[in-house]
Amino acid sequence: MTVVNVGFQVLPTVPDHMNSYEVVDKAIEVVQRSGVKYEVGAMETVMEGEMDELLEIVKKAKQACIDAGASQVMTHIKIHYRPEGVSMDEKLEKYR
Repeated sequence: MTVVNVGFQVLPTVPDHMNSYEVVDKAIEVVQRSGVKYEVGAMETVMEGEMDELLEIVKKAKQACIDAGASQVMTHIKIHYRPEGVSMDEKLEKYR
């Protein structure tokens, strides 16, 4: 199993009476419940793990936005892949 990083951002379209941040929170809850290593940032959430599992989490996060009242969701996804694996820690340690 190769460890990859997947960064994603959901941009839900919500009715005027709804707060889009609350809908995004539902997507983040999906990630939190998944058990994978993750970090929430101001513009996206980054996860670490096996690619198929992470992409399945992204699908569930998108659906959580729809279930929370979004009429549609734009999802931006970035994948960092290296055959020998890649970790969030190796990319962030010099900044912490």
